[in-house]
Amino acid sequence: MLNQKGGFMFFSNQNIFNILFEAIPEGVIIANENQNIIATNLASEQMFGYKKDELINQNLHVIIPKKHQTNHKTHFQNFLKSNTIRKINHNLNLFGIKKNKNEFPVEIGLNPFKIDNKSYIIALIIDITNRKKTAKKIENLNFKLEKIIKEKTAELKNTIKQLKNVNFDLKNQIKKRAEAEIQIKDALKNEQELNELKTKFLSLVSHEFKTPLSGILTSTILLKKYHLSEQQDKRDKHIETITKKVHYLNNILNDFLSIERIESSNVIYKYTTFNLSKAINEVVYNANMLLKSGQKINISSNIDNYVLYQDEKILELILSNLLYNAIKYSLENTTIDLIAHQTSKNTIFKLIDRGIGIPEKDQKFIFNRYFRAENVLNIQGTGIGLNIVKSHLENLGGTISFTSKEHKGSTFIIKLPLIKPL
Repeated sequence: MLNQKGGFMFFSNQNIFNILFEAIPEGVIIANENQNIIATNLASEQMFGYKKDELINQNLHVIIPKKHQTNHKTHFQNFLKSNTIRKINHNLNLFGIKKNKNEFPVEIGLNPFKIDNKSYIIALIIDITNRKKTAKKIENLNFKLEKIIKEKTAELKNTIKQLKNVNFDLKNQIKKRAEAEIQIKDALKNEQELNELKTKFLSLVSHEFKTPLSGILTSTILLKKYHLSEQQDKRDKHIETITKKVHYLNNILNDFLSIERIESSNVIYKYTTFNLSKAINEVVYNANMLLKSGQKINISSNIDNYVLYQDEKILELILSNLLYNAIKYSLENTTIDLIAHQTSKNTIFKLIDRGIGIPEKDQKFIFNRYFRAENVLNIQGTGIGLNIVKSHLENLGGTISFTSKEHKGSTFIIKLPLIKPL
């Protein structure tokens, strides 16, 4: 819920919390330090085949196959002691067991938390049975397809060999058959790359949405525990967490929408005349919500004098992407500079950070969709922001370039041509 100033109001109504808890499409189970289940949502009950509240007060072993129960208690206690979030890992082979004793594959994200000095774990559970079946079908189809291609290639080679023994007039046919073979191989390669890209995209979306949603859920649960006025600082901390994660999710959705419009050529640019300071102040205002401790954004003092005829919202999207990256990949207590000036032909923006920089060997790939440099793989991100920025700038007749040094920072330079209103 939003108040009139755009901030979050405290959820004091138990019914609202229950609705939010039950609305989560994945299974959610909360267990205490004794491994007893204290809360479940409808999705988890349906997933394991139990009726409403039937799992409450039961030990976690009731949903864990027997062959995995021996070491589970030790793993559980060690995880509580470590007090670290375990994100969903697609490489783990985890299984649950239904009430009817049927096993099924799952993916699980874990988040420990404490209330009144008591330890709890919240688990986000996904049934991946259909995904496993689909992956197996794709694997079988690829195997059959590769077998067919090998057979057809062998036949084609044999035909080419026979054609080489006939007279000179048939050489043209041999050439065409060889070209057909290359086209078949290229088509197969493109299809395989497309399948890999789709799989990567689905995995990316699943991971990038579920991690912040888990954080929002945890903060929402904890909010209702702090009723006293002297606990306001704790409430503020969780409200800030929810605000940042919702803002992060909103940015991801905007990026995905931008990709869809760019790919389908449905982007309609709306040119208007506006003051540059208005656009930059809007971008910086939103970015301030994401700043780490001690971070600061400096902007040019002369931007009030500049007027542009451009698509204002697209310019804000471009600058926001670059500024959010600078915040994300910079340490605390660092400064980020956003500089703008105009020449007779262009409006030029420079965004300078003192962050972790981009490894030299990764720099040539940095504008490729879904690419992420090796030094940021443990930081949340989709790898599509810079690709979107470059695509929009090319459509607007602009350019983007950068310089970067690892552990020193990066400087991105944008040039937009000055356009006179019609």
